[in-house]
Amino acid sequence: MASRHLLNPLAPLGVPSPSALDGIPQELERDLRAYGALLVQQAGIMLKASQVVMATAQVLFQRFWFVTSLKHFGIRDVGMGALFLASKLEEAPLRIRDIVNCFSYLDALVAYCSSPPYPPASTFEAYAPMDYFATEFYDRKDAMVIAEMQILKRLAFQTQCGLPYGHLVNYLQVLELAGENDLVRRCWGFCNDLLQTAAPALYPQGTLALASIYLATRLSTPPIALPLEPVPWWTHFDTTEDEVVDVAEMLLRLYRQWGSDPRDAGAEDEGVKRDSVWKRAGRIPVTKAGVRELLAGDGSGDADRTPR
Repeated sequence: MASRHLLNPLAPLGVPSPSALDGIPQELERDLRAYGALLVQQAGIMLKASQVVMATAQVLFQRFWFVTSLKHFGIRDVGMGALFLASKLEEAPLRIRDIVNCFSYLDALVAYCSSPPYPPASTFEAYAPMDYFATEFYDRKDAMVIAEMQILKRLAFQTQCGLPYGHLVNYLQVLELAGENDLVRRCWGFCNDLLQTAAPALYPQGTLALASIYLATRLSTPPIALPLEPVPWWTHFDTTEDEVVDVAEMLLRLYRQWGSDPRDAGAEDEGVKRDSVWKRAGRIPVTKAGVRELLAGDGSGDADRTPR
């Protein structure tokens, strides 16, 4: 167990996050975590970054919010910094100006596109980049570089990020489920979506993979039974039933909150799922000023509908 923790430093369970101590409601924190991770993922897709880069960036992003509050940093800036840092850690560096332009495009999309679905990534090719000598560009670039430095500083340079994908492949083979293509695709989708929750910073990557298998088998039609004899299946993978169920519940709560259907996870066409996600995203502040304004208002989310 200790070696797994060294590969993927984890936050203690049952301890309130800095955001919770600052009075940020759980639902708002889940929204901010999910939306920031979603921005990282979409920017990575548009920049043709590898899945490893995007997943590493999301793990760093989730981990960061266990050492600082969402009142002190904006999710957009930290998302940019995490993606920039992850691209260097995985030796596939992305250009600063490309990251800034991608996040600027996504901001504009959420602010002005009132009727999703989200357009294909190729639409970004037609996006007019901001003036590289403009104050806005320099402000965003500086914010990204500062966020990268803050991630390194506050995480004490603990940037090792274990990912669940290798465990998922091995576990599916052990359970003799690797040949079920639809099931494998859904498991992969659940692993991706779990990166939008706090789970990667709380549980070992193997537990995330097991929770994905648990959800996928339960949601299959008909459900696929996992072996409970001579011993329950999860005991073979150095975890407990409570841990698997807790991680699964974290993802299901996010789906319910965002109006998504868990059966869409890993589907080739996730248009319906993405539709509901971007509708809710327009109500979520991406800056620390927006978060503070939202908390000072009535809490309905109407105080900050557009990213600023």
